[in-house]
Amino acid sequence: QVQLVESGGGLVQAGGSLRLSCVASGIIFSSFAMDWYRQAPGKERELVAGITSGGSTNYPESVKGRFTISRDNAKNTVYLQMNNLRPEDTAVYYCNARKLVYIKEINYWGQGTQVTVSS
Repeated sequence: QVQLVESGGGLVQAGGSLRLSCVASGIIFSSFAMDWYRQAPGKERELVAGITSGGSTNYPESVKGRFTISRDNAKNTVYLQMNNLRPEDTAVYYCNARKLVYIKEINYWGQGTQVTVSS
């Protein structure tokens, strides 16, 4: 049974920092690319950070320079360090594990963790 469990969300003032964690079980973690997404009320889910199985990272412009994704394969954990948080970063943050198997992409999702940034 695959599980992704996020933690680390909470309420923080603008300019503050949070570190999210996502612990995976039931998969060969090191073989999966890992992403963080977020979804604000009334908005579509959007990618905020991604890290490949090889450690390459990517970020959208909206968070570049403020967010850092990293992974610890020994702990089956992916992290999202969020600095200089803004009210517009308020959302539910989700962890995603993905892997291409032949021509089909497998995706697993966590339950999400709420991040609220007050102005």
